[in-house]
Amino acid sequence: MRKVNTIAAALLLSLGGSLAIVPAVSAAEKCPIEKRKSKAVGQSVAKKVQKSFDAYTEGNLDEALAILLEANAKNDFDKAYVARMLGNFYAEKGQMKTAVKYLKTAVDADILGGVDHAGTLRLYADLLIQEKKFKESIPAYYNWMEFTCKEDAQVYRRIGIAHSEQKQWDDVLKVADKGLAISEKPDKGLYQMKLTAYFNKKNYKQAVKVLETMVPLFQDDKRLWVQLAQFYLMTEDFTKSLATYDLAYKNGFLETAGNIQRLTQLLAQNGSPYRAAQIYAKHMKSGLVKEDEKTLTILAGFYHNAKELKEAAATYGKAAAIDNDGKLYLRQGRILSLDGKSKSAITALKKALDAGVKSPGEVQFELALAYLNLKQYKSAYKYAKLAANDKKTGRAAKSYISYIKEKARVHNVTL
Repeated sequence: MRKVNTIAAALLLSLGGSLAIVPAVSAAEKCPIEKRKSKAVGQSVAKKVQKSFDAYTEGNLDEALAILLEANAKNDFDKAYVARMLGNFYAEKGQMKTAVKYLKTAVDADILGGVDHAGTLRLYADLLIQEKKFKESIPAYYNWMEFTCKEDAQVYRRIGIAHSEQKQWDDVLKVADKGLAISEKPDKGLYQMKLTAYFNKKNYKQAVKVLETMVPLFQDDKRLWVQLAQFYLMTEDFTKSLATYDLAYKNGFLETAGNIQRLTQLLAQNGSPYRAAQIYAKHMKSGLVKEDEKTLTILAGFYHNAKELKEAAATYGKAAAIDNDGKLYLRQGRILSLDGKSKSAITALKKALDAGVKSPGEVQFELALAYLNLKQYKSAYKYAKLAANDKKTGRAAKSYISYIKEKARVHNVTL
């Protein structure tokens, strides 16, 4: 015999209640659920109900259904009672559409005893949500609250889900606030519902306020810290975004490459490019940030902004080598020249030419300057003349040609 589950327990309670007559009470000050008298099902139906329930508790659900379907209910109460049981059984069997059909019959009859009718209303509403009948579920939940005189935060959450599925964001906000107002402790789901509503309304400032409330309440939720930092970005509050990302990072809450990249970009943009480089390099080494041409280029940019020229040049070179990227070799060559390493710059710049770039004159002009710095005037003159033929560098290159000629004459170098 299997353990009786919650549905069985609910049915057991309802059987006991419905087969007994509840003493009449003064209903003047009572709730509808308390006013509604229980009744006993007819004798012939009662036998089928009890036999069906016995089969159910022994684990024979199909047999329980078959017995109950044979119950020849005559009056409205018996019909509603049997429909309720069938709805419960079909729900457990996973045949939700059939379950909803029978539960609707029981609900519409509006005749069952207080506890039974309340339970049927609630299950009916829950199954409507499950079957994506969101519009129909909302009045069913409100009917349950009205009948039981109870406000329930979880019911408001389910109503909120139904409104969300219909993109009724203003209604979502209303029911979420109602639910939060009666919650005994902070309800993360209801706050998240408000956040989603404000996001979909594109009211990002209000979304920020919701998150600013949530983060202190649910400090261990890593996602909330990241969401708050992201919403600060969306509202262009870069200082708070950086502070939140940084605090989240220090607490170990940034667990994706994207979040590490956003933190480091904010650091670089706000005067801390070297720290950005350190963090980015650390997580590239750990494998969280995948090492490829794009990420190496980002890291090289951080080093460059931090004026760490040696690291910048090496990293650009590493990035360039992956796909033989001439543009990246050009960047490497320029940084090496800036760092006074003209020989290394020439090597990188020649790689750029070999790999191909959109404007070869840019590379040729840099080569001319590097050779000039090494006092190799013949090579400097050669590349300056080549650069003079490029529209992008022609003017600058021509201005250097006469200078190179003069330097060659002074040093007795034949061009």
